[in-house]
Amino acid sequence: MSNEIHEIRERLEKEGLDILRVMFADVLGTTRSKFVLTSELERGVKHGPAFCQGVWVTTNRGGVLDAGNIITDGLQDFITKLDPKTIKNLPYEPGMACAIVDAYHPDWSENRFAPRTVLKNIIAEYAKIGLAPVVGPELEFYIAKMIDGKYSRAHENLGLVYTTGPMVDPDGTFLRIIRVLDAMNIGVVAANHEFSPSQYEINLWHSGALDAADRTFIFKTAIKEMVLKEDKIATFIGKPWSDEGGSGFHLHFSVEDIKGNNAMHDGNGALSNIAQHMIAGILENAAAITALSNPTVNAFKRLGPDTLAPYRANWGFDNRSCMVRIPPEREAGTRLEVRVGDGAANPYLMIAVILAAGLDGINRELSCPDPAVGLAYDNESAPVLPMTLKEALEALSTNENIKAYLSSELVETFLALKFDEIERYENTVPDPLTRDVTQWEHDEYLLRF
Repeated sequence: MSNEIHEIRERLEKEGLDILRVMFADVLGTTRSKFVLTSELERGVKHGPAFCQGVWVTTNRGGVLDAGNIITDGLQDFITKLDPKTIKNLPYEPGMACAIVDAYHPDWSENRFAPRTVLKNIIAEYAKIGLAPVVGPELEFYIAKMIDGKYSRAHENLGLVYTTGPMVDPDGTFLRIIRVLDAMNIGVVAANHEFSPSQYEINLWHSGALDAADRTFIFKTAIKEMVLKEDKIATFIGKPWSDEGGSGFHLHFSVEDIKGNNAMHDGNGALSNIAQHMIAGILENAAAITALSNPTVNAFKRLGPDTLAPYRANWGFDNRSCMVRIPPEREAGTRLEVRVGDGAANPYLMIAVILAAGLDGINRELSCPDPAVGLAYDNESAPVLPMTLKEALEALSTNENIKAYLSSELVETFLALKFDEIERYENTVPDPLTRDVTQWEHDEYLLRF
């Protein structure tokens, strides 16, 4: 790889980029990174750079837990390897590019605490049966600014869903974001104001599952950093404020065969057996999925009946009240839309757990239930999804089918971090079952996700 690194250094220097920011997502989805001087690139990335394993068990508030024997083993190092395909210029940081790195142990064995490694391994399981997953992410978020000592929505103009321009972007922040994201070449297609004041949605083009996760990770990082530079914040958490709607992370998902053909349809306008097995797998494992797709206390305040967010583990044709929606396109456009996700989710882990559930359905040839018709919240034939993070974590901890596709190291660490989060929430909030958004949630999540 030394020649490749030399060529990368020459290219970066030619473009006037003197710093390469090497980065990865930790278990929580936080962006961890180091600056490497382009002039020292060969030495800087040849054997690393190295990080401490403690990063995998660091909480949102800076606590360090013992999971996966990380503390017991003495907080050892892990090393990283740059993925050249992920290099992107960062126009909002002149002179800088970024690249995603994979995590390894010092002997170059794979580090199974790393979310990207877990996703890569699940994609490899699809390859064994001749399939390649394709993913198209959709994310919603709010822009907020400090007003009277607390973060509030950047504007309060109502009734402006599917609009653009100064009425929904009075300072031009959103427009500047779109232009920079376009310059970064991460597959942004379209963008608009969403239903609630100062809420926005940006669509990313579909691609292979790993590339889609990488682009989503860079996308979220870049948006949060760009908005912060304008003395505001962008937050992807599911329910930032009690009085307005939530923000989702919807995942469009299909599989292709070895020839690149969509394998989700039967050629006659109906769903293929593969698609039906995947739907069945997602629904059977829905409770465990929510632990990773809705990984905060706050996330479950978005879900519920009559919210336009999922409430039951069901599916339907072009039905937005279901957990799994089948958009109306067919043939090459046939896909599933999994609507349960929350913007605070780690994109690698959310994509990984949905792919794992779909693969479980294929491998066990699970039977697909009948689709829901009409508003599906009262359809009692489908089970209610977990309505708290604790319920979701318990479902994940007991779901051996899903855990078999993930890594034991990552699952143990994720559960430790999240049960600690719940304990801190319950010890602070007088009524932990409140559906109102609390100051604790703002302090814990608003800036980070």
